[in-house]
Amino acid sequence: MTNTSVLFLVILALAIAFFLSSVRRVISYLRIGKADNRTDAPMERMRNVLVIAFGQTKLLREPLAGAMHFCIFWGFMVLLLAILETVGEGIVPGFSFSFLGPLYGPLVLVQDILGLLVVASALLGLFRRYVKPPKRLDISGHARLDATFILAAILCIMISMFGQNAAGIALAKPIGGEYRVISSALAQIFRSGTEAATESWFHAFWWTHILAVLAFLNYLPYSKHFHILSSIPNTFFAKLGARGTLRSLNLQDETATKFGASDVEDFTWKQLLDGYTCTECGRCTAACPAAATGKPLSPKKIIVDIRKRTMEKAPLLAAGMTAEKAGTDGAAAAVFGKSLIGDYITDDELWACTTCMACVQECPVMIEHVDSIVDMRRYLVLNESRFPKELQATFENLERNFTPWAFSHATRADWADGLAIPRLADNPSAEVLFWVGCAGAYDARYRKVTQSFAKLMQIAKINFAILGTEEKCTGDPARRAGNEYVAQSLMTENVATMQKYNVKAIVTTCPHCFNTLKNEYPQFGGTYEVIHHTDFIVGLIDSGKIRLTRENRAKVVYHDSCYLGRYNDVYDQPRRAIEAIPGISTSEMPRSRDKGFCCGAGGARMFMEETIGKRVNIERTEEALAQNPDVIGTACPFCMTMLTDGVKEKAATESVKVKDVAELVMDAIGEQGPVP
Repeated sequence: MTNTSVLFLVILALAIAFFLSSVRRVISYLRIGKADNRTDAPMERMRNVLVIAFGQTKLLREPLAGAMHFCIFWGFMVLLLAILETVGEGIVPGFSFSFLGPLYGPLVLVQDILGLLVVASALLGLFRRYVKPPKRLDISGHARLDATFILAAILCIMISMFGQNAAGIALAKPIGGEYRVISSALAQIFRSGTEAATESWFHAFWWTHILAVLAFLNYLPYSKHFHILSSIPNTFFAKLGARGTLRSLNLQDETATKFGASDVEDFTWKQLLDGYTCTECGRCTAACPAAATGKPLSPKKIIVDIRKRTMEKAPLLAAGMTAEKAGTDGAAAAVFGKSLIGDYITDDELWACTTCMACVQECPVMIEHVDSIVDMRRYLVLNESRFPKELQATFENLERNFTPWAFSHATRADWADGLAIPRLADNPSAEVLFWVGCAGAYDARYRKVTQSFAKLMQIAKINFAILGTEEKCTGDPARRAGNEYVAQSLMTENVATMQKYNVKAIVTTCPHCFNTLKNEYPQFGGTYEVIHHTDFIVGLIDSGKIRLTRENRAKVVYHDSCYLGRYNDVYDQPRRAIEAIPGISTSEMPRSRDKGFCCGAGGARMFMEETIGKRVNIERTEEALAQNPDVIGTACPFCMTMLTDGVKEKAATESVKVKDVAELVMDAIGEQGPVP
């Protein structure tokens, strides 16, 4: 073994040891987080890794930036073999993978082509940082320097690889020169010089390449670009099933000193890993309705702040330090004297969130922003009683009247007067429970939607019933507002009621009720087949149980409810129901389907004042009105309220109506026999 080989092995061993030490340090920080089982359904998790991490499907939602990252990612994946070949050359001079025989030629051809694409992508990355940066990118001092170093390192690795290969081809080394089309063209540069000079160039490029690779590797754990390493495991450990389902708190735990999260040790290890995985690409903030309308919330900042606080406090916690032990240690005491909420994240940021999940939808590395925001809301509500003053009345109404509003519980079924709709207590054999929801029962405008849908089921001769005054709020507003105590009280009471009647199937007009009943009630023993009324209506149309014969020449633009769409992937059914109406024409807003823009009412924002920036519902209403519709179609009571208010604000009530899908379909029924 040559002296050069020995030197290389020493450098390689030291670099790998330092890298592993750095990674072990990061893992030790994650251990301060709470337990969270993320190893179930391994095959489904591997599918996510293949589709999202390796397939880069979320990045490709933004074509230019997505293609750039796709090329860099897959370039490095394929070029790992080229790096291993370089390592082999350092141990055994003249080493190559040429022993692969017929596979070697295509391999090095792909490496050359991908290497060029990586160079082009890195240059494009620098262009986007310095010449024409997207609004969502942070181009401040440290962030720009960090990105510049990474992109420069990538360019150095690629250029040195091409230089090494070109010099190697000129020296007739067995590295598949006839297939390395780009490196072969560059080899002409070296053929005019002496063999000794070319050999020197080869070694210079080889050392530059390997040292750049090792420096790049060891820089990652100290950079936001650690996501290069953590994004694949973060994708593997991502939440399965309905993405918006919140984890339950054990409120009966007598050993708990607090509920929710006020600092990093209160989060799960996965939430801390989210912090280390954030690419700071800004896609989440660019899609956030609060950020878009001038609110202080930036989902990216929330996650980055969690990472910053973790890096500050976790080393002390991992070493066994506590606030009591810190004592006179000024630096440690200062760290323990701070908190995530207050010193990093303000209350206004947390309460601006509409829980619309746009941030989670757009995140290319499967970060779960909303879960962390709600956990911090839980802390503020359950431990500090610190929340917007308007929520005080909401919480009190939920406890007293089982609805967010100050209506008497005794009037919950008054909307059904004269419609001959049976209660489940009188019709226990009903095949379907119609879950009306608070808005459907009390809101004067949305009661018309409730009645329209009930009439559609009567026309279709569906054997359904309602709970009447036995129905209570599902708990969604309380849960999203952080009041887990009130939410769980309502949930367990509703589950007990439905168990009494052995309820199996539920239909509801409210996406918030739909999501909670379908995805969160199983946490409390309530597992049902839950369907949204738009899906149910499509079934009635397809089966011929209702016939749409009355023509409607209106132009309808449909607004996607976040809790129906992003939470539960229900996009086509409302559109299919509308398009089944004779004569109807439809239009899509620029932000629609999984890129839809929130109405501003989710996350209990429906019950809070909006005093900062532009109102979210006005932003969305303006987008809808720009399509020049006759009708703005909705499938959610909250969306209907927010858009109706928006249309009034824009003085467009004479020309534009806001209607639910059920109303549009009911208007198209025509003569099909009398309603019972």
